[in-house]
Amino acid sequence: MQPRNMSMSGVVDLAAVKAAQEAKAKAEQARAEAARQGGGPGAVSPADLVIDVDEAGFERDVLQRSAEVPVVIDFWAEWCEPCKQLSPLLERLTVEYNGRLLLAKIDVDANQMLMQQFGVQGIPAVFAVVAGQALPLFQGAAGEAQIRETLDQLVAVAEQRFGLTGLTVDPDAEPGGAQTAPAVPEGPYDALLEAAVQALDAGDLAGAVQAYKNVLADDPANSEAKLGLAQAELLQRVQGLDPQQVRKDAADRPTDVQAQIAAADLDLVGGHVEDAFGRLIETVARTAGDDRDAVRLRLLELFEVVGADDPRVAAARRALARALF
Repeated sequence: MQPRNMSMSGVVDLAAVKAAQEAKAKAEQARAEAARQGGGPGAVSPADLVIDVDEAGFERDVLQRSAEVPVVIDFWAEWCEPCKQLSPLLERLTVEYNGRLLLAKIDVDANQMLMQQFGVQGIPAVFAVVAGQALPLFQGAAGEAQIRETLDQLVAVAEQRFGLTGLTVDPDAEPGGAQTAPAVPEGPYDALLEAAVQALDAGDLAGAVQAYKNVLADDPANSEAKLGLAQAELLQRVQGLDPQQVRKDAADRPTDVQAQIAAADLDLVGGHVEDAFGRLIETVARTAGDDRDAVRLRLLELFEVVGADDPRVAAARRALARALF
């Protein structure tokens, strides 16, 4: 079976937005607490990057560690022939990534509950946990190039979205030992960004919007605040809308710019990214003047929500250019 690509670019539904924000807040709190206690992720030996995990140690070894470093989980069994090819490859690659990820090996025969909790249908099966959030990576045997591509994406997302830069690896360190790493100072806008996360958690979308705007007033290029603001404003716009009525209005009035914009917002929140983009690009093509500009600006806002690195955004930008010119 070929690896399934991780769907990590763009957060487009209410549950995902909230889960990502909560996970990031928990990861930051865990790092801050470790720093206050004079600890934090210390230097480890290469042997410490591959660990055997059971149900009793799962919370400590996987969930808690995922606030420091992305944890890849390898579900395997002694009788599984493909596992005997995949597991050594994962172990070698983990060491090569030099602390940017951790490999947790779980024997499914001895840990049936974990297998059920992750919904594993067959082995080998590989998942990741980042800041407490579980992500399916792939199931079955896979080639080294495909695995590297998946791990590269995992490491990039862990760093960009959650600030997880991994562990310090000392090749001379004794396995199981750790040295104290210096505490990472808080950034100048951490308090404001955390206030925005807390406002989202409390359902105070207006408060979250204002908190992100406060950051951008001083630091207009702050990527985290720009993404957070775009997401919070999207959620604010769709709050209280009647989806059935919005979609009926859009179907009945194809030339009504505001009806199409509202429907595109709902499309995106529902995870229908290409539908949202396509709806607005079609509207751009048949409008002019202020109406066209309003649709174009909303489309650019939705690009911010999904993320510039998403291939759907790149394709939509090209289609927008064709519609405009």
